[in-house]
Amino acid sequence: MDELLLIDGRRVPAADGATFERADPFTGKVATVAASATVQDAVTTADAAAAAFRMWSVTPPRQRRSLLLKAAHVMESRLAEFTEIMAAEIGATAAWTGFNVMMATGMLQEAAGQVYQVKGEVLPTDMPGATSMGLRVPAGVVLSMAPWNAPLVLAMRAMAFPVAYGNTVVLKASELSPATHLALGDVFTEAGFPPGVMNVLSADRAATPAVVEALIAHRAIRRVNFTGSTGVGRVIGELSGRHLKPSVLELGGKNPLIVMADADLDYAADAAAFGAFANNGQACMAANRIIVDRSVGEPFVELLVARANALRVGDPRDAATQIGPLADPGAQPRVRRLIDDARDRGATLMAGGTNDGPMFRPTVLVDVNREMAVYHEEIFGPVAPVTFVDSVDEAIEIANDTPFGLSAGILTADHDNGLAVAEELNTGMAHINDQPVNDEPHAPFGGVGDSGYGRFGGSSSVHEFTELRWTTVQHRPREFHM
Repeated sequence: MDELLLIDGRRVPAADGATFERADPFTGKVATVAASATVQDAVTTADAAAAAFRMWSVTPPRQRRSLLLKAAHVMESRLAEFTEIMAAEIGATAAWTGFNVMMATGMLQEAAGQVYQVKGEVLPTDMPGATSMGLRVPAGVVLSMAPWNAPLVLAMRAMAFPVAYGNTVVLKASELSPATHLALGDVFTEAGFPPGVMNVLSADRAATPAVVEALIAHRAIRRVNFTGSTGVGRVIGELSGRHLKPSVLELGGKNPLIVMADADLDYAADAAAFGAFANNGQACMAANRIIVDRSVGEPFVELLVARANALRVGDPRDAATQIGPLADPGAQPRVRRLIDDARDRGATLMAGGTNDGPMFRPTVLVDVNREMAVYHEEIFGPVAPVTFVDSVDEAIEIANDTPFGLSAGILTADHDNGLAVAEELNTGMAHINDQPVNDEPHAPFGGVGDSGYGRFGGSSSVHEFTELRWTTVQHRPREFHM
């Protein structure tokens, strides 16, 4: 399918007519021919969003809420379309697309409720006859950059909440999912949002750095948010800082799942399989480190291996498929390198470890330790690395033995003990009796350390996408003394 840019409510080609191709990771055939934006397109788009901001920022909350709810209805109605597009562009299974559509719809609904939650406060003042207030006001144009792995969820949270507060948005689409992200822009268009409120640019890998730098440098861009790798996030953070633009960065993770001695092992194996293998492990929240009390290690691994071997691997267009192709063909050598390195250093391969064409079979590695690359690096593949520990203190030490700090899961029959462990983890999110892959539209989502800073979701988004303006009203003339 051929895709154009969405600028100021119109579908247009790139200024120089440039395009790039995205291949279907399962068939290898061309899935999308997308427009590759230029720096000129970036400037034009930011200008259009700035012009739209003047009107949108003063649009009554009731009208913004109505449009967001219409967009939620449109989002739900397009499940079949998104299922087709996401299977073609990123090899997503029907279940993964369904989850994305559900969450994106929920984010639009939550954002609709947020329009009346932008609140200020009356401040005390020593000035006679004056009223002093701290008011939350729209920031301006928001640059949103979303990745491909959960393309609807991660883009929508960077679109819906900013526009709810009166901002306009430029979405920079991932080069791996340009049609998917452009289709999100169409959701807003069909819902009746005014031209320029929502804009979508795609660009190939070569053009992206210049396009992004031009957008961040543009005077109208007042907020930057990026979800993606920590390496690229550092670049975005540096660029934003150089131009004094506040940024929200949701970056990589090396998320622990702690299985304590009193955990229900059947439930723990289910949780670990979901956390490690959902969407092929291609999630920033994936359970990349499964830390198990040694006393239950053997039966837990046996249950986890059975679940890994039972997962159906194949064509993502088959509704029964649970593990589809890796979205990036270049990921297979990297995943294999991590597995081979672990085995060379003493880990035992208990399941998987091989590919079936573009699919990589769910893999379980046991006795993973600090000497192995898989202990430290994000995997972004269906691999469950298991490390055994002899105490809760050792589990906490290993869980915190990483510069990342996104999400964590703690499986235990003692909820109070689970909460006590969670308090000692260096993560932005922690889930007791659950695995690390979690998200809700109203919850504060984000990490610490190398996993970034800032929060998406619910009322926490207000602080990220509005300005706090001090405003005073002098009701009677004051006396001025020089």
